[in-house]
Amino acid sequence: MTVLPRPHQVSIGGIPVGGGAPLVLIAGPCVIESEALVLETARGIREVTRRLGVPWVLKSSYDKANRTSLASFRGPGLREGLRVLARVREELGVPVLSDVHTVQEAEAAAEVLDCLQIPAFLCRQTDLLVAAGRTGKPVSIKKGQFLAPEDMGPAAEKVLDAGSPGVLLTERGTTFGYRYLVVDFQGLVRMKALGWPVVFDATHSVQRPGAAGGASGGHRESVAPLARAAAAVGVDALFLEVHPDPDRALCDGPNSVPLAGLERLLASVLAVDRARRRTP
Repeated sequence: MTVLPRPHQVSIGGIPVGGGAPLVLIAGPCVIESEALVLETARGIREVTRRLGVPWVLKSSYDKANRTSLASFRGPGLREGLRVLARVREELGVPVLSDVHTVQEAEAAAEVLDCLQIPAFLCRQTDLLVAAGRTGKPVSIKKGQFLAPEDMGPAAEKVLDAGSPGVLLTERGTTFGYRYLVVDFQGLVRMKALGWPVVFDATHSVQRPGAAGGASGGHRESVAPLARAAAAVGVDALFLEVHPDPDRALCDGPNSVPLAGLERLLASVLAVDRARRRTP
């Protein structure tokens, strides 16, 4: 594994990520359930991040293509979803990020998104990675639940060679037996050695795919300790799915953070992050 002499820094809508920049929050509802819900959640997150002084990027999906059941809610689709994200971006002045699933989506999504995200199950799809890179936008690549940390190097190179100004590498847990994911914190260190900013997805890491019958289950109570552990290791950004009422969410509710509990959770993570940065 090649270790770069200096960590790269990536800019998402003017917000620096990595290279010694402050910890960034990437957060929002898992999927766009409605325009009103996304705006409500975004306004709530904005108030919390302003009080705590945390740079923030909104994440919400216009389509959740990898669902357990055909009956699962997927979102409003590309056109309507991008319209909602564009409104949030304009009204709140926050950069926006969302998943892209196909080559055809990438160009249209890049007209609105400040950063394109490649879902974990698609992180080895060369045509999709190249299409995302060709948009000239930064790209967040989620590490597949089946990959070693070092295997993210070639995925990043595909995106960069296609023209992207930078990539983020996102850890979301590794498959361990049936329906369980585990986080290997050595993996965060090894991905950082590739030289690009590393994001820890604390909410998907506690997901239990298929555990709720036709939908994913999760262990929401484990989000905070895992997020603090990742901050101690030294991640550059924290990814959280946040919802005003997770128990009624249409997607990933069991592993989402309640909006009312976000400030307390984030404050504890920031305390760990500050302590780590003071340590030589």
